[in-house]
Amino acid sequence: FTTLPPRPVTGQQMAMALIRAANDPGMVQLGAAVPDADYLPTGAVARALAHVARSQRIRAANYMMPPGAPELRRQIVRRMAEAGGTISADDVVITTGCQEALSLALRAVTRPGDVVAVESPAFYGLLHVMESLGLEALEIPAHPREGIALDALGFALERWKVAACVVVPNFSNPLGYCMSDDRKRALVRLLSKHGVPLIEDDVYGDLGYDHRRPSTCKGLVPDADILYCSSFPKTLSPGLRIGWVAASGQRRERIEYLKYVTSIASPTAPQLAVAELLESGRYERYLREVRGRYASAVARMSDALMRDFPADTRLSQPAGGFVLWVELPGEIDGFDLAQRALHQGVSIAPGTLFSASGKFRNFIRLSCARVWDVRLERALFTLAKLI
Repeated sequence: FTTLPPRPVTGQQMAMALIRAANDPGMVQLGAAVPDADYLPTGAVARALAHVARSQRIRAANYMMPPGAPELRRQIVRRMAEAGGTISADDVVITTGCQEALSLALRAVTRPGDVVAVESPAFYGLLHVMESLGLEALEIPAHPREGIALDALGFALERWKVAACVVVPNFSNPLGYCMSDDRKRALVRLLSKHGVPLIEDDVYGDLGYDHRRPSTCKGLVPDADILYCSSFPKTLSPGLRIGWVAASGQRRERIEYLKYVTSIASPTAPQLAVAELLESGRYERYLREVRGRYASAVARMSDALMRDFPADTRLSQPAGGFVLWVELPGEIDGFDLAQRALHQGVSIAPGTLFSASGKFRNFIRLSCARVWDVRLERALFTLAKLI
């Protein structure tokens, strides 16, 4: 294995180009990991919001100060218990999406200049949060089926002073693997041995293709120093921006304070609407349907890429989620391809965005949560021609 020294994080310009492209209705969106509305329960969300506006209009119009709506926190605890978690509602702080949850968790356990261990490849949003906080990324290689390399992580922990470790054990972005329970426990044991807190990002945990909700590190080792982060935008609606951090004791108190000084509170009406959707059982019914749809979408795009892309193209085989990690022939520059694709009306994410050290030059990530239509077929054909 190879573990590079800690590095400052960069790469703002291409990330912002992807974000701007996500607002362009004329662009075929394959770069941002945001599902098409067709995959989301937009009707149920709209009805829940309307019901909240009618039945709780005074409450919905006011701040819902941290830690957030009690009924939402209770529903989150109930769902985590079904995945083996043993937290209380008092441990949960509601955030504005998982990105804010990760930011608050990092701020709670680090200071500018600290080193944070991350999987490699890693979600570029996390890397840019770290950049904004003045943190250095220590990239630990991840196996496409087994997850973060524990031997490499152990070597890094012996060599460098690491303030925290961020891992996506369930259906990571971009590789899509799901760590086994044994490896999750081993990860927690290793970090605990070195006194390093784990920030567990479980934003894709509900989206496994086998319809079985995998365990979390927080649930498997409840007494460990774990800050658990997740959200609903990937499953309910990106526009709701409802996430949360689950931690205990002084960690939870610090996160609650940081939430207050960062944004005072998350919007009230979406919190109440999500709580209603969870309590009614509609969320679970929706998940049972959409997991199969995501699996089909990933399989269909994989078939198209293997048919139209160069013969030595290699694809990830995700166990959940809706993204594909694509390794192109070695001579292809994914960053250059992404720039040329933007000019052709197609947004993709170049692999170098997923590394603080510029690795994965000949990789790209594609979002498969798209309606399969003529525009998508043309976009994939355009990419094949550009390669």
